[in-house]
Amino acid sequence: MKVSLFITCLGDAIYPRVGEAMVRVLAKYGIALDFPRIQTCCGQPAFNSGYWKEARASALTLLDAFEDSDFVISPSGSCTGMIHHYPKLFEDDPVQRERALKLQAKSYEFAQFLVNVLGVTDVGATFPRKVTYHPSCHGTRLLGVKDEPMALMRHVKGLEFIPLPFAEDCCGFGGTFAVKMADISGAMVTEKADHVKETEAEVLVGLDMACLMNIAGNLRYRNEPVRVMHLAELLAEGANLA
Repeated sequence: MKVSLFITCLGDAIYPRVGEAMVRVLAKYGIALDFPRIQTCCGQPAFNSGYWKEARASALTLLDAFEDSDFVISPSGSCTGMIHHYPKLFEDDPVQRERALKLQAKSYEFAQFLVNVLGVTDVGATFPRKVTYHPSCHGTRLLGVKDEPMALMRHVKGLEFIPLPFAEDCCGFGGTFAVKMADISGAMVTEKADHVKETEAEVLVGLDMACLMNIAGNLRYRNEPVRVMHLAELLAEGANLA
């Protein structure tokens, strides 16, 4: 299989350790991730702001980047979800729409790929901490990724899972929403961070670094000692994968 890593903008620029964790976890199962260097932004900021022409330009770059990949794996449900909008972007272009449908069909969020494609739920990790989980909106609602992270965490030895109150409420980031409606966004993330505090968890885990970045920023501003991690990081660290 040619399995390619779609790193995403935040993963590339701010959280490269998440991509490295994905590489280490998947390497355990014989998968050497390919990394097409021409990949770029998925186009979601432009798409959500109504700039579909600019979004198509980004989309075309990804269509080229992953043309020959058997699977495309991303640490973000949000960016993976954007790929699911590509057929709509190219609805008036039959050739590109067909390419978009093929890319959509082979694109997976990390936990989704690990559980549903590889059939892996136990990576042999040990993580003796109290952990809570934030299910990001796009991964949960657009991709339907709900049971997969739970299955992976259930098999981590020593992990004490604490449900997050109102877990499926949005964290308030929403990409351009956080910029355009900063006051509302700030109120939403403060409420989310309050719920994280309620759990008394030591670690907050999730599948999308955009949401986790937003929540982590609020927690740091309030000097809350909660460690924030992508699930791939937790699994790699817990399994001592170097």
